[in-house]
Amino acid sequence: MSENTTTETTATESTATESTTIKNRRRLTGRVVRDKMNKTVTVRVDRMVRHPLYGKYVRKSTNYHVHDENNECHTGDTVLIEESKPISKSKAWTLARLVERSVQA
Repeated sequence: MSENTTTETTATESTATESTTIKNRRRLTGRVVRDKMNKTVTVRVDRMVRHPLYGKYVRKSTNYHVHDENNECHTGDTVLIEESKPISKSKAWTLARLVERSVQA
């Protein structure tokens, strides 16, 4: 009887830890274009899209507001951002890590 309760407990614990981790979060790499706000930076993500008719690749960019808890990013830095739950009206991305610092002094 004690063996069954131990097995049930470990099964429940493993299910609880799996449900708290979020899989399939989108991750994008971009460059910080603005860092004037408190705990928020604006990141531009560039992507290449093929034109449907002509076949030429066109560069498109999107700006995201990213939550930067420690205000560690500055203009020109390359960062990895991760999708998260909405933090404010325009902010639903968080800073995953700083990939490369800019060389500005």
